[in-house]
Parts: sequence; structure tokens; C-alpha cells
Amino acid sequence: MNDAMLLREIQAEYSNSAGLVVQKSGKLIYENYFDGHKETDSIHIFSVTKSITSILIGIAIDQGYIKSVDQKVLEFFPSYIIKRRENTIQNITLKNLLTMTAPYKYKWEPYTKVYSSEDWIKAALDLLGGNGTIGDFKYSTVGAQILTGVLENATGESMLKFSEKNLFTPLAISVPTPISFANKEEHIAFIKNKNVSGWVVDPKGSPTSGWGLTLSPKDMAKIGQLCLNQGNWNGKQLVSACWMKESTKEHARWNDLPYGYLWWSLDTDGSGTFAALGDSGSTIYVNPKEQVVIAIACRFKPRAKPRIELINKFILPQIK
Repeated sequence: MNDAMLLREIQAEYSNSAGLVVQKSGKLIYENYFDGHKETDSIHIFSVTKSITSILIGIAIDQGYIKSVDQKVLEFFPSYIIKRRENTIQNITLKNLLTMTAPYKYKWEPYTKVYSSEDWIKAALDLLGGNGTIGDFKYSTVGAQILTGVLENATGESMLKFSEKNLFTPLAISVPTPISFANKEEHIAFIKNKNVSGWVVDPKGSPTSGWGLTLSPKDMAKIGQLCLNQGNWNGKQLVSACWMKESTKEHARWNDLPYGYLWWSLDTDGSGTFAALGDSGSTIYVNPKEQVVIAIACRFKPRAKPRIELINKFILPQIK
């Protein structure tokens, strides 16, 4: 790879990049870290967390804890009390949460209301439904928090423990320690600090499903390689190939961008490409046709450019 050209582009247009890992056919072909970051540093991966949650949902289905994505969301919350005149919520399915086609009772996401509450799952459930139409795409980070409750209620154990046992330990990824915030300032510091580690949890100890996980670029590449291998890792099927195929294909669409089960489907050329995309540019990119996995970890930066153009113009052409 033309390292000088790539570095110039990153410095000029993607200066908040912390680390870049490129793999071809399962082998590391490029690795670099920027702005003082090291190989072992973990970074908050923002909404890339959603795609990892999708893998965990698939594992729970494979293991029989969840019957189907067509199950109604409220089946997992039998004690939840529905407010009067609220009928929409009863018909929302797990698939609607996974494909961002569930309606919510807000115009703009009420992050502060949810993340300052004592129970983030219930706070998110209270926002589900309303007068919107089931099936219309509405991207929701707070709504994704409901999936934590689905996993924990279905499996009977914490999402942290379930992910440790079924994903992180098999991939030899250091198990994220729970992080909680005492105030708004600690929350902001977590998002903005250069090197953070762990997984954000609510006051009850349940982790975030839509953001809040930290990983190193190499850890992100392991997740990508697992997905490229259709859920297989060193001969062991961690999540079914059927789930990986189903979860990374188009089920919904936001403008011209196809969306799967918490994955973005980028297959515009028959390559089967899909990606996990997070705020500030963090990316796990998987191209099955070229057998390429690219992991990019990025520090927080408002309105940072997505990394897909960087990948398509300055990385992929050099490794095909």
C-alpha cells in the first residue's frame, strides 16, 4: 500500500482517526495508529456497538433463547404496563427494532431523559410506539436500548456475561468492564477522552446496546473477520451463517442507504459488502468478494466525515 498517500489523506481529511487495521483473506496486510494512539488502546466505537448487539441477538436465537425476530417486543417484558390508548406498541416486533422500523413517541431523540433515568431499558420502552407507522425507517439509538432488555430477559443473565461467554472470550478480546456515570460531566468526558475502556452500563448494571462499547482496532477487525467467515472462528460456529447472511442484507432503507439488522448493507456491486458505522467515523467494513476486512477507530469529532470514501478511494484500490 502507498503509505505516504494514505497518511496524507488521513491527516488532511480524517484527522480524528486513531487506528487503522486492514486484513485480506484473514491476514493482516496493513496496520497504523495516529495521534499518539497505540495498538492496545481501546476507543469508544459509538454505534458500531449496534452491530455487535445484532450478533448477540443472533447467538441468542441460535441457542433457542429467542424463537424468532417476528416475536412481539412485549413478549420479553411481561410485567410492562401499557398506558391507556397505546395500541401500537403491542404490534412491534423484534425485527422492527433490529431494522429501525419501529415508531417512537418523540421527534428528536431524548438522550438526556433516557440516560439520566434509573432504568434505561424502561425509559426506552416508554418511548416505543405512539402514533407513528410500523415499518417506516426511524433510526433510534435510545430505542436500541430495548434490545439489552430483550437479551437479558430471554437468556436470564446479564448481557455483559452473555457477550463475554459467547463472543469476547472465544475471540480473545479483553472483556469490557462496566462503566457508569455519576453525572453529565463524566458522560461527556467518556465521549471526548482520548483513551477510554469498558462498556457503559445504566444504574441497574445493564449495558448500552446502541453505543458505549470500547474496542481496539484489532478487536474490531476480529469482529469483522468473524462476520466475513459467516460466523465461524477457528472452526467453531459462534453465530450461524444463516444469521450473518440475513442480518447483513437489506431489510429497510433510509433514503438511498440499505439497512439490515443493525448493519448497513453496502452491496452496490455484487460484492456483498456490509459495514458497522459509528459516529465520528468508527467503522468495521466487510467485503466478502474481495475477502477484505477494514477496521477504523476514531476519536469523537462533531460532523466527522464517514470513512467509506476513504476506504473506496484510498484503501481498496491498493489491495485488490
